[in-house]
Amino acid sequence: MKIAVIGAGIVGIATAYELAQDGHAVTVIERRSGVASEASFAHSGLAGAGAVVPWAAPGLPGGGSTALLARQTLLNTLKAPFDGQRRRWLWRSWRAGKAAIRSEREADLLRLARYSSERQAELRTHLRLDDEHTQGSLVLLRSEADVARVQPSLAALRELGIGVCELDATACQAMEPGLNRDQRLAGGLHLPGDSAGNNRQFAHLLRNAAERCGVEFRFGSVARELVPGDGAGVLLRLEQLALTTGFAVSHVTARGETGVPTPLARRSRAAARYLDPVSEENFDAVVIAAGAASAQWLSVLGLHVPLLPVHGYSLTAALRAPERGPRAAVVDAHYQAVITRLGQRVRVACGAELAGSPERHRPAAIDRLYALLGDWFPGCAHLARPQLWKGTRALLPDGQPLIGASPRPGVWLNLGHGSSGGALACGSARVLADQIAGRAPALDTAAFDLRRYTKG
Repeated sequence: MKIAVIGAGIVGIATAYELAQDGHAVTVIERRSGVASEASFAHSGLAGAGAVVPWAAPGLPGGGSTALLARQTLLNTLKAPFDGQRRRWLWRSWRAGKAAIRSEREADLLRLARYSSERQAELRTHLRLDDEHTQGSLVLLRSEADVARVQPSLAALRELGIGVCELDATACQAMEPGLNRDQRLAGGLHLPGDSAGNNRQFAHLLRNAAERCGVEFRFGSVARELVPGDGAGVLLRLEQLALTTGFAVSHVTARGETGVPTPLARRSRAAARYLDPVSEENFDAVVIAAGAASAQWLSVLGLHVPLLPVHGYSLTAALRAPERGPRAAVVDAHYQAVITRLGQRVRVACGAELAGSPERHRPAAIDRLYALLGDWFPGCAHLARPQLWKGTRALLPDGQPLIGASPRPGVWLNLGHGSSGGALACGSARVLADQIAGRAPALDTAAFDLRRYTKG
């Protein structure tokens, strides 16, 4: 089939790759000038169970909404002026966190996270992707109260057979020698199956692999609307925002040994077609994987789904020496923050802000990033000119993504992953590709179906 994927974040790229692996002709439509330019740009990169477990407040759904609604949330968003939509979203999120439905949803999300982590590891091995990543994560528990709060999630991990080991403070410091010995620490949890890496770098490498499979990327392009038509398939109205698209750096050369045009050659040859500012193109299927911008498509499809933009922050800085900073991924359970090692850099990511704009950085949020790094790894990095980032993720009140068919034939959804996009992307992409092909996915997808928000 000829399939369009709207969005070139990590979820959209993974989806395009999996569809191409199934033999489809795939075109990716992206409004930015390159891949992973929005929510995937400076993500924590944590993948596996540790990325989706609500450490800070077990009983609330998903990592993103947990960080928002937990008492220890870094950003005091509840003091901001809220409209009715946000208040309804918060109410639905609270209802979704009730014990009667919490455990089942948490188990479904953990299964998807484990499946996605396994698929990501397969891709790294099969495609020989040389990206910055580390294995394992260490969840740090500041107090006995934190130890008590994580017990329900700990039980859920063990029930699903996910490896986790309880550690005392001494064992945590032996695993991460750079930890601040003066910081209060009650204990920790080690999850050997987790991993953490450079999400944007992985996205670029996977893009190159997708292009080798024949995927076409159109950057600076916007899909404006689904055009009604009598014929089969889905007609998209496309608008070209820039004269040059898709010429970002790629490791793929222009000459192929077999004489088949390589992705770089196809990109150069097709550029002239993009000069037409507005066009209509027919596809057999369209996948909506546009992150926060997916909300407008849900409205176009006549769906009243409470998808809301949530902003998160990260700080990235160069390490002072290779032996400084974390060895792998460290999670501060109290603040739902993640500190990861990216080669010779360190990144701390946290926060969930409902109100405000993506362009405005809240000083309190930035100060918290510095404070967290100082709490656990003081003096480990050059902080004179760090990279400060604020990204917008699309989140649903129950913390679960939407994966599957929409009410409109030929239109599919892969969205709403919140702050766990990097952790769920590879699994979600494989699940959706199986659904489009008419195959049974490797895990039950009922929890991620649109029907939980509709009556039809």
